[in-house]
Amino acid sequence: MADGVRFFSAGPLSVIAIIIIVVFLIIIIPLFVLGLIGAAFVRLGFSWISALAVIFLILFGSTVNIPVYRIRRDMIRISRMDPCISSGESCNAWDTTVTCNLGGSVLPSVIAAYLVYKALPIAGNFLLFSVCLSIITVAAVTFISTHVVPGVGIRVPLLIPGLTALLAGVILSGGAGLVASVAAFTGGTIGTLSGGNIAYLFRVSDLEISEVSIGGAGTFGAVFICCILPALLA
Repeated sequence: MADGVRFFSAGPLSVIAIIIIVVFLIIIIPLFVLGLIGAAFVRLGFSWISALAVIFLILFGSTVNIPVYRIRRDMIRISRMDPCISSGESCNAWDTTVTCNLGGSVLPSVIAAYLVYKALPIAGNFLLFSVCLSIITVAAVTFISTHVVPGVGIRVPLLIPGLTALLAGVILSGGAGLVASVAAFTGGTIGTLSGGNIAYLFRVSDLEISEVSIGGAGTFGAVFICCILPALLA
């Protein structure tokens, strides 16, 4: 020790151990989580290849927003340094673009419709009753628990829609099984989008933001969880 400073010499084994830990955290854990999510889709009736393809499409699709229409805003906040103001050019400052997120709304809705289509010949009309009631239940709970933040957007709670869908699937079907899992998946995805995004579109003109994405930021995580939890009932 010199001047109160302690020196520690790390041997080659310590360096190797650190590298192994870093590799484990960066590579192994994400692969493990991906495997669990893939297993969830397999239990819903997908093959492993199609399950992994669906997962990657949803994750990749979360970066893609498809414009649907524009809404005129009631209020805008812009500074004098804003490029549109300083240049005198028209930049649609009063417009809010409503978009649909590919991974957070389009793909989950298509998967939900596919599951209902595949399960309907097996479960019959009781499946439609369970699915419709599950959607209404999740939409109502999501609508109540969603927060609208001016200048930020629509914030859907991460776990409440998925847990509500899971509970609705069990209660409406009388236990676990095909009807419960399909009702939970459909109710979770469609109900979250309906109650957490679509039902709040009337507030878009008050949000003071340039874009609102259905199934995008603030909602994608909740929808993604709704795609995984129903596998527990399959």
